[in-house]
Order: sequence, then C-alpha cells, then structure tokens
Amino acid sequence: MKIEVITLAIALIGSICCLAAPTDSQDYRVGEGDVLKVMVYDNPDLATTTRVSGNGTIIFPLVGEVMIDGHTVSEVAQILSKKLAQGFIIDPQVSVFVEEFRSQKTVIMGEVKLPGLYELSGPTSLMELISQAGGLTIDAGDLVTIKRKNPDKPGVDDIISVNMNSLLEKEENASNLIVMDGDRVFISRAGVFYVTGQVNRPAAYKLEHGTSVIKAITMAGGFTELAAQRKVQIIRKVENQETVLKKVPLHTPVLADDVIVVPESFF
Repeated sequence: MKIEVITLAIALIGSICCLAAPTDSQDYRVGEGDVLKVMVYDNPDLATTTRVSGNGTIIFPLVGEVMIDGHTVSEVAQILSKKLAQGFIIDPQVSVFVEEFRSQKTVIMGEVKLPGLYELSGPTSLMELISQAGGLTIDAGDLVTIKRKNPDKPGVDDIISVNMNSLLEKEENASNLIVMDGDRVFISRAGVFYVTGQVNRPAAYKLEHGTSVIKAITMAGGFTELAAQRKVQIIRKVENQETVLKKVPLHTPVLADDVIVVPESFF
C-alpha cells in the first residue's frame, strides 16, 4: 500500500514540476545537439532554427558563427543582441527558445520501472525524473543515491544521499531538488526481514522506515494463541556473525535481514 502512495505522490509532484519549470527555461545551459529557435523583434527575416554544433557554436544570419556552449538561454540572447548591435541593427531585441534538448542527460537505475538514459528538458527535479522513469517498483526502498561530478576534482564524484520518505514529507523541497547534467541516480531495493514461529502469517516482509518488532508481528497477522509474547527473539547478523537477541522489547527497531522468532508458550 505504501509504495502505491509514494508512486502516486511522485506522479503528482512530477506533474507540478512540469508546470513550474517550462522547457524553454532561460536558466537552461545550452550545449552540443540542442536545437534553438532565435527570433529578432521586428525582423522576421532573421528568424532562425539552428542546432548547436560539436564545437559549441551556432550559425546566425549577419553575424556568422557564434560560440554559445555552456551559456544559459538568456545569455545566448544577450550575446546575439550585442553582435547584431555592432553595425547591423539598432537596439536589437532577441528571443531564444530551446526546441530540442540534446546536450544534458542523466542516468537513473535501480528500482524504477523504466531505468535508463534521460535527456533533461530544462530544470528537472528528482521527483520529475522518477516520474519520467515510470515511477518506483514495488521493491523500491527509501534510499536514493545521486553521484555527481565534482568540477573542482576531476574524476571524483560527490555522493548525495536522499531519504524518499523525508523528501515526500516536504513537497516544496522535493520539487526543488534538481538533477544535474551527468548525474547518475540509483534507487535502492528495500531490505526485508523475516517473521517465523507462532504468528498467523510467517513469511518475509518488506522493511519500511520505522518498523518495530510489534509492527512486524502485526504485519505477520499477529500472535497465535500459543505464542510466548514476552519471549520474542531476533536473530541478527552482527559483523557477519549471527547473534540471538532474547526477550526483546516489542518497540525494538527491526533491521534488514532480521529474523524475528516467536516461540511457543508451554505454560
């Protein structure tokens, strides 16, 4: 049930992000492969659609080849205005829009329905990217890891860890967490725990944030009539060694791979 709620929330926030961040955003930094539409007020003959070349330039009437790689859309408009003002047009008013986004990309992998390479059509939030990737799978965990290039340390990635539940509790921050060009996003698989012994539905269960022993037993259908409720044990791996925790309090947090054992009462 929880994963469906999270997926719906992602879809809704993704839709909001699409409305709040139009694809012709003036903050988008253009690069190789992007297709730009340029218009000059009161000069319809100069209207041009051009693709950014491999060396980061475009060809524009009157001024020829112009280097624009790495500049924002608004900066490109300013660059073209200055060049046109140099003996061609008095006080030119230039508008630039991105018709096709090709230069900025990110990869999302892990527990999403459509993992792969995605083009960033202007400012794209993490939630919008997950929505574009089809939403979370039923096995998705709470942890999202983003590997981001550090411009000051070539070859070294910054690691950004995001808790999905914390993010969803603050929708404003969710829409503002922007994915950058070259980011690699990984959605972790949820951990599992096991409940066995005198419960009604012994099985493996998905570990959710804040799961306690009593919640785990409730998920497993509750105690049977023969359960020794005060003698619940947890078999837990500690430094690769199995450790048995006896008579654990029912509010004890459950960890991934824990085995909760409810013994039979003989009294």
